[in-house]
Amino acid sequence: QVQLVESGGGLVQAGGSLRLSCAASGRTFSSYGMGWFRQAPGKERDFVAAISWNGIHTYYADSVKGRFTVSRDNAKNTVYLQMNSLKPEDTAVYYCAAARYVRGWPISKSDEYDYWGQGTQVTVSS
Repeated sequence: QVQLVESGGGLVQAGGSLRLSCAASGRTFSSYGMGWFRQAPGKERDFVAAISWNGIHTYYADSVKGRFTVSRDNAKNTVYLQMNSLKPEDTAVYYCAAARYVRGWPISKSDEYDYWGQGTQVTVSS
């Protein structure tokens, strides 16, 4: 079992930056693929970014490519999402997720993930 706890959300003006963190419990974190998703009010949960177990492979949604960067520190059991040049349309609850078995790359679908955090709110004002 893995527990995920996100932090770092908040209110920021358009053009600003935030860094989200996701702390994971459990000894097997370093073997999991990790992802970030977001859900805006009244909308479905959308994929944002994913990173392989060793951090070598990353993948991004087109809407955030070039602005967001996903990284991980396996020694700290933590995955990060650096968000730059934020836009009002980035406003959402952001979730991190862990995938025990990565059968192919990228892992961008919700049902490919086994564990989810509780989410952290990101609000971008115009």
